[in-house]
Amino acid sequence: MTSDDREGPAPMNDRKTINRRTVLKSSLAAAAALPVGAFLASCGSDAGSAGSSSGSAPAGSGAASGSSSSPASGAGSASSGPAPSGSGNAANPFGLKDGTDVTSLIFNGGSGYAYVQFAATLAGKKFPNVNFSVTPSPNIAQQLQPQFVAGNPPDMFNNSGANAIAVTAVMSQVEELTDVLNAPNYDGVKIADTLNSGVEKAGMLDGKFLQFNYIQRLYAIWYSASLFKANSWQVPHTWQDALDLGAEAKKAGKYLFVWGKEASTYYQTLAMGSAVKEGGDEVWINLSKLTKDCWSHQALQDVFKAMEQCVKNGYFVPGGAGTQFTAAQSEWSLKEQALLYPSGSWIGNEMKDATKDGFQMTGAPEMTVSANSAMPYEALHSSAQLPFFVPTKASNVAGGKELLRALLSKESATNFVKTIGEPTVVKMDIPADGYGHDALISTMAMLKAAGDKTFDWPVFTAYGMNAQQLTPWNSFLSGSIDTKGLTEQLQAITDKVREDPSVTKLQVAS
Repeated sequence: MTSDDREGPAPMNDRKTINRRTVLKSSLAAAAALPVGAFLASCGSDAGSAGSSSGSAPAGSGAASGSSSSPASGAGSASSGPAPSGSGNAANPFGLKDGTDVTSLIFNGGSGYAYVQFAATLAGKKFPNVNFSVTPSPNIAQQLQPQFVAGNPPDMFNNSGANAIAVTAVMSQVEELTDVLNAPNYDGVKIADTLNSGVEKAGMLDGKFLQFNYIQRLYAIWYSASLFKANSWQVPHTWQDALDLGAEAKKAGKYLFVWGKEASTYYQTLAMGSAVKEGGDEVWINLSKLTKDCWSHQALQDVFKAMEQCVKNGYFVPGGAGTQFTAAQSEWSLKEQALLYPSGSWIGNEMKDATKDGFQMTGAPEMTVSANSAMPYEALHSSAQLPFFVPTKASNVAGGKELLRALLSKESATNFVKTIGEPTVVKMDIPADGYGHDALISTMAMLKAAGDKTFDWPVFTAYGMNAQQLTPWNSFLSGSIDTKGLTEQLQAITDKVREDPSVTKLQVAS
């Protein structure tokens, strides 16, 4: 879904501050340097962030195990579980105790959870007397909230999906992860030195590094390069270009866009990205500040009106409000019924079993409204995403950190890129064939073209509004409400959060 995928109460009343400089542009200099040969939201997304958006998802349940072990003392750990038996060292930096269990709860969305099982197996080889268990879940908040209340959360969890837990609800109950940054990886190299720039900034909450994001994610407009080439169609750079393309699609018996009910807010992610590029930083700053008229910004209104025209012209596949999102996506990737689909860089992996042969899945930056936009067309909504946390009250904090260390190993990161087709925050070269992932090749090309011209809205997405926003977006894309109705309903949802004294308000310094 969108990056705004976090659900759950936020009972804290103290005000926190996030400086604009820490969230404005998560630098992709390292990612951009990778050869193309070389962080909403989404139902299939594991972002836990826009449109992080975001994700909801294919269900999954049960537990899978790896195994592992050894003692020492957790660096900065506040675990209430068994005390480690010795001091930390390079082989066991967090003091993982021999004979213990390590539990993890992982969102089963676009990236699945096998990549964490892989990491658990690696950790098991390092610590053969410790049992690492990996439990997938399609609904993190529903499963996690009662565990936090009862004081028995898992040792590590991935907070993603349409029903992720609100970040403001847990940030006082999770470990600072600076010691993970400073720990050696499985090759003996300091983890911080192996990562793309911007990872620490993207994980800062209330001035502390609490959230370890794993994927270098971007949001884009996806299309079939082969279909476009066969019809001599051009990828739209502006919304007028999109309207013109919609007319061409109609002539060919196709539609411009398609959507599914759980992923209607993908179009919110698209709208926000387009509006930020058109109107500049003040768009996301106003949204993050929850201002009374944030949805009335002219750039947002212009994008909404362009989308409304697409709806009126019949450029959306009808019936999306009653269609499951993966079924809707297959109308694009398998049946080629629609030309464009807004989504995150997880889309290639999510639809790998429902994509037409020779489709050549390719991404392009969000359209701007005009040719004189505040940011260039190449600018991207991108950041380090797929957040992992280690609860302070977990029974094995050292184990949770060790599983995270395994996940950040070069072997584990390479496995993720090969199997999922998205870049992680661990720096590495990507071969020219993208390990067989067309979307990965395109992702790396877009990151390289964008350079440091990237943006995100992490504060706005911390409030868990996605579930409520689905309703107006489904109505809007169905043609039941217009731009005025969409604006009013989105503003009402935002105002409710702003006026709720039980919700921690994250301040943004402009």
